[in-house]
Amino acid sequence: MENKKILKYGELFCGAGGLALGAIKSSLYDNGFSYEIQHQWASDYDKDACETYRNNIAKTDFGSVICDDVKSINIGSLGEIDIFAYGFPCNDFSIVGEQKGFDGDYGPLYRYGVKVLNFYRPKFFVAENVGGIISANDGEAFKKIFNDLSSSGNGYEITAHKYRAEDYGVPQTRHRVILVGVDKILNKQFRVPAPTHLGDPVSCRQAIEFPPIAADAPNNEIKKETIKVKQRLAFINPGENVWSAKLPEDLKLNVKSAKMSQIYKRLHPDKPAYTITASGGGGTHGYHYAETRALTNRERARLQTFPDNFVFVGTTESVRKQIGMAVPPLLAKIIFESILKTYAGIKYDFTNANVSVNKQTKILWKEDKLLRQYQTDCV
Repeated sequence: MENKKILKYGELFCGAGGLALGAIKSSLYDNGFSYEIQHQWASDYDKDACETYRNNIAKTDFGSVICDDVKSINIGSLGEIDIFAYGFPCNDFSIVGEQKGFDGDYGPLYRYGVKVLNFYRPKFFVAENVGGIISANDGEAFKKIFNDLSSSGNGYEITAHKYRAEDYGVPQTRHRVILVGVDKILNKQFRVPAPTHLGDPVSCRQAIEFPPIAADAPNNEIKKETIKVKQRLAFINPGENVWSAKLPEDLKLNVKSAKMSQIYKRLHPDKPAYTITASGGGGTHGYHYAETRALTNRERARLQTFPDNFVFVGTTESVRKQIGMAVPPLLAKIIFESILKTYAGIKYDFTNANVSVNKQTKILWKEDKLLRQYQTDCV
């Protein structure tokens, strides 16, 4: 007779549900025991994102998704959980922005996750943010966030790592810092799962064309481009942007300030896509490698590893934002499966990139690519 262990999942700042989809799609079966993760509650302030989450993750349990400002939520009324996840807003930590850190409107919002950990003391937590969080406030912001999380609840053993999504089969160069905390009472250590596609990434052509996207696929509307934009794109080769391409004078951009590399950059069909962004003005939509147009939202969703039956709610720009802000479900699934294996005591392949303990809890880097694990306990 099969014994089932269900871990209840709660999430703040849930967005459209990239983390959650990876969580509920992860499962484990071992020696007569099955382990799975089930949605319990979620919250976000974006109405369209909440509807997307309700339709694809919560499904019939619409009331379990709270659409409100996190500051207005009664944490104690949410419900017991075993796993907590949150991608707290990154606006004040992104290298693209002003990096206001804790001095911005969004920087302090991570503390609501600390409140959840203190109230419910879940067995595990997952916290996600942009790579820029490491350098915000000269590194002090990340150190404080790490220490606050590790001292929450019963205390958490935290493994922090800068994941390169393309190394895990995501057809996109997306780099994010993800912290996995394990309740110290469990006396278990999470290890960063070994890359599945190191040196052999999935290309954007593979993601977009195989299988072909159905003509009636949801969220697949083609954006109308102006004649000038189409002419400009015709001079930009796959992998090039508006600055590196050889353009006629009348098609060049008259920009003297910072020149973002993604402006009118076309995908290279044989490489992973560059990072799919949530928003931005002209030239930031992501551009097809073979056609002189911006990507459709369904194509963006595929580059983020959302399945075609995951339907987003809202206007074209709202959907673009939801997709761009999400954690790739495939990467999330790999991480949550490793969490289940950690819980069950099952060995799995992991990377040694995160094996480093430092008494003074300094952030250790290797070639500025990998955030090394560090612990707050002195030895």
